[in-house]
Amino acid sequence: MAELLAGLGTSHVPSIAAALDKGLRHTPEWAPFFDGYTPAQDWIAAKKPDIAVVIFNDHGNAFFLDRVPTLALGVAEEYHPIDEGWGPRPIPPFRGAADFAWHLADCMVEGHFDPLICRELDVDHGLQVPMELVFGRPAAWPVKVVPILINTIQYPVPTPQRMWELGKLLRKAIENWPTDEKIVVMGTGGLSHQLQGARAGFINPAADRAWIDEIGPAPDRWRDMALTDYVETFGSEGAELIMWLVMRGCMDARVKTLHSHYFAPASMTGAGMVLLENAVCSS
Repeated sequence: MAELLAGLGTSHVPSIAAALDKGLRHTPEWAPFFDGYTPAQDWIAAKKPDIAVVIFNDHGNAFFLDRVPTLALGVAEEYHPIDEGWGPRPIPPFRGAADFAWHLADCMVEGHFDPLICRELDVDHGLQVPMELVFGRPAAWPVKVVPILINTIQYPVPTPQRMWELGKLLRKAIENWPTDEKIVVMGTGGLSHQLQGARAGFINPAADRAWIDEIGPAPDRWRDMALTDYVETFGSEGAELIMWLVMRGCMDARVKTLHSHYFAPASMTGAGMVLLENAVCSS
């Protein structure tokens, strides 16, 4: 069967892409944020995954408010960076792991999840930024991708518990995939932020740090929280963190936190990451 190599949670803040495009990676303002990802980048590069399953939300680019799937799955051979208003970014297209994606589609339907199947899909910063934070900016991406898109924009939004169950289903799909491919699962979004309304500009560094510290060893309270509690604790857009639960639900009950990082503020948001390995895999 395929190997679940690691689970990785990370922010996907659009200003990160702008900083990279403008050559700000090593400036005093941005270096502390980007440097915090270096250990995870080095670990992933040494392990050489074949497939990255990326859980993210579209931001009104591939889908708009007239048609918002609760759950969508990309099964394409290739995904291009979408134009978010300033032209497509200068990064290579993403190769799709179409065979595994179709296998996952079958597993989802058999497991009573009903995704919108996307044979063609352009992807926004929700996928672009995590890939750059983990794999840098290569001439060609070293992994194939499987995009899983979750609606966190237009209510009703799926529950945290449903996202955990999706992670468990994803784990079964990986274990039933008859190859020796190595797979990393990336849950993206957050951390705390709110971009509109009376709490515009809200961030909660204490809750962000608790999330990063606990999502590996003690995820139960985050899994069992109501979505309204996510909005109250992390802000309306910080509720994107439910997508990390897909990644965490895919992992074993016991995991080892290999690396974590937190930085705030990063464009009106707390931002950071955590890299997890199943405890039985640890040396």
